[in-house]
Amino acid sequence: MARVTVEDCVVKIPNRFNLVLLAGQRAREISAGGELTVERDNDKNPVVALREIAEGSIDLDNVRQALISSLQKHVETEEPEDDAMELLAQDSNVAGVPYEAMTEGVEDEATEEGAEDGAEAEADAGEGKAEGDDAA
Repeated sequence: MARVTVEDCVVKIPNRFNLVLLAGQRAREISAGGELTVERDNDKNPVVALREIAEGSIDLDNVRQALISSLQKHVETEEPEDDAMELLAQDSNVAGVPYEAMTEGVEDEATEEGAEDGAEAEADAGEGKAEGDDAA
């Protein structure tokens, strides 16, 4: 019976590899308790899935979407925007320190570090010149 069912399904889904994937997904749905759209007739789940596909009694797009989502390893979620995170953080205190005080200290430190790095770079450049003058 399965051979006739496969030959009937190839009319609906010409690619046999896609047919196997969709029939397998539908068979898993049936095993998980999915509602049958054809009589079981003492057939196993893969044969029932093929018969459903051959008769066109199931929506193949739904089965295809279920297959794709079952194969995905990383599901994209919407991340909140940075502006929203800043607004949330502004309303809260961390360890009793207001958000503004935390961000002001970080900005001041970054500015000071940048100035120190610039002074060191200028000093290093001056030393290099002096060493170059000695070599000449």
